[in-house]
Formats: sequence, structure tokens, C-alpha cells
Amino acid sequence: MAGRHTRLLAVVAAAGVVLAGCGGGGGAGGEVGRLEIMAPADPGGGWDQTARAMQAAIDGAGLADSVQVSNVGGAGGTVGLQKLATERSESYLMVTGLVMVGAVETNGADKRLEDTTPIARLTAEDEVVVVPAESPYRTIEDLLAAVDAEGQGVTITGGSAGGTDHILAGMLLQALEIDPAKLNYVPYSGGGESLAALLGGKVDAGISGVGEYVEQIKAGKLRALGTSGPKEHPELKVPTFKNLGTGVELINWRGVVAPGSISVAAKDRLVKLVTDMHASPQWQQELTKKGWTDTFQTGHDFSTFLTMEIGRIKPVLQEIGLVQ
Repeated sequence: MAGRHTRLLAVVAAAGVVLAGCGGGGGAGGEVGRLEIMAPADPGGGWDQTARAMQAAIDGAGLADSVQVSNVGGAGGTVGLQKLATERSESYLMVTGLVMVGAVETNGADKRLEDTTPIARLTAEDEVVVVPAESPYRTIEDLLAAVDAEGQGVTITGGSAGGTDHILAGMLLQALEIDPAKLNYVPYSGGGESLAALLGGKVDAGISGVGEYVEQIKAGKLRALGTSGPKEHPELKVPTFKNLGTGVELINWRGVVAPGSISVAAKDRLVKLVTDMHASPQWQQELTKKGWTDTFQTGHDFSTFLTMEIGRIKPVLQEIGLVQ
């Protein structure tokens, strides 16, 4: 009888393992099974690049059974944020960042980042101001002087209204005491659209994360006028706005959040997944390939950072006239 009882327990235990692996929450050992990552923007931009770099790294390292990326563009990511609020999956991540912090304020969004579950900050990236290769503007001073003289006659493109690109444009004008009302800013929800507008001669200048424009800069199709980080970008080797005397410094960070409704166990599972991804050679290769700065942070530290960012951005937006 004892041997029969032992065999029965073994069969039940094996069945339990199989059933656990078939659940929606995760695979064997409590790991994530089917993961979905939402890029809250159209294809081609920094959020889309981040989501697909995560997909490649997680797949490559074998950290989940499958990883799917979806795009939900619009209103600086706040359309995606609205969708996240209705998501019931506990294996779901949305890419976010400084752009969304600003867009929530400028769009008066009903759903806010405070309603999500912070998982991890991943990267930071310098912003770059570019012009087409044939542009008459050789320096950032040339471009800003033209804005001051011609006002709405000079068009500058970038990401969604109220996002990092728009904020940087306003800060540069403010630094030189140029009326922000003179800024003719043309927002796009995806980096691919702004790049097409630049290369097609539809706009005079563009602002974005370095990763979105770097290949066209290297190819000689775009000219970089300066970057927004604290030190010279290692690839572009153009002046920083800080060193040009404007005092402007702005870093675009990106990270991931989950639906606010997930359980503590699901949060821990996602934090572990992203932590394992960050430690993998596949993710480190993605960082190098994209030229992103590693600013990995999880748990309480990331939650605290996010709260501080939300608190500091609204006054900046008010100061440059984007929010009342």
C-alpha cells in the first residue's frame, strides 16, 4: 500500500506541475509564460525601440515562453495609459518615460502614472537637435536666432506635445529669453514620422532621443547641432547645450510599468523577469547597440524616482507655457 500511495503522490505532483505551467500567469517555477509589452506610440520611436529590444533580450535569454509587442499610439502615450488601466493580464508591461509624465499633464489625462504598478527604470538617453544636411543652420545659435526673428516661420518637429522633445525646445528658448509663443512645434507620435518629415524637407529642425536619429546623422543626411546630456555624447561628439552656455540639461529616461490592479506576487514575478533580463548578455548587447545609458532601478527606488519626476515636471511645463 505504501508503494502505491507513493506512486499516486508522484502522479498528482507531476500533474500539478503541468497544470501550473498551463496557467495564464506564468510558466514553471512561477516564471512569466506569455508576456505582452505595449509600446504606447507608433512604430519607430524610442518606446517602440525599447519594447522590441526587451523582446529580443527576453527571447534570446529564454526568460519567457513567448513575448509579444503591441503598439498603441496617441497623445504622448496617454492613449496607451488608458488601455493599461483596463488590462487584466498579470503578465503585461507598458513602456513609459519622461515623455508620458509631461503628456499626462498637457493632455489632462484621466489615468495617470500614479495609477500603475512601477516595475523598473531601464535607460536614459540624451536628446539631440538636428537639421537636414543641406540646412543653412550650422549651430544651435543659428537655429534659435531664426526662431526669434521669424517666429512661426521656423518649424521644429519632435514627439508628442508636452513630451521631452517639446520640453527641451521650450527650455532652449527660455534660456535665451525668446518668447515661447514664437515656437512652431510640429508633434508626431512616432519617431519614424518625424524622421520622414525631416528627410522630406517638411520641417526645419527636429528634436528626439539620440537613438532615433543617430543612423541618419552618421549617414550624413542629418546634422546634429547639440545634445542635452551632462557631457558630450561619445558617438556624436557635438557640443552639449549646457557647455554652449544655455545651462540647459535634460535626460530622457525610459522604464516599464504594469497595470495597477496586479497582485503583489505578479509584481514580484515581473520585477524578477526584468532584473534577469537586465543581467543578460542579450540586454547588455542591446544597450551597446542602441547607445543607451544603463540606469536600471526597481522596487521602492523606482517608485520614489517616478514620484519625484511627476512632481518636478508640471512646474517646468507651466514655466514654458505648456500647462496653465
